[in-house]
Amino acid sequence: MAVIPLLVFVLFVVALIDIILRTGDQIRHLPKLAWVFIVILLPLIGSILWFAVGREYYGMRSRPSRAEYRHAARPQPPAAAAPRPSSTEEQLAALEREIADDRIRRLEAELRQRKGGAEGA
Repeated sequence: MAVIPLLVFVLFVVALIDIILRTGDQIRHLPKLAWVFIVILLPLIGSILWFAVGREYYGMRSRPSRAEYRHAARPQPPAAAAPRPSSTEEQLAALEREIADDRIRRLEAELRQRKGGAEGA
């Protein structure tokens, strides 16, 4: 007589352990926390639902997981980005060149403004 409740309890414990040990990309349809609540509130039905629709089985994927959708939606960095300087000295030199170039651009713009104001007078 106590075999069925024992089987339900074992299924409940195995489902909870399986949910907890899985990463977010191995879980389908709901977040991990939602699956934990479903299995705790409805031990038999929740456990069956978890193994039937919530768990990601390898090699049986019919559609992309939520993590794959999120990864595809992220903007990809440009492939031809300039390589970053490796040493601190190179980084500082690149930063100083950038600051100098910016200062030159500002001074040129200011010079053009002065020339434009002097010609209008």
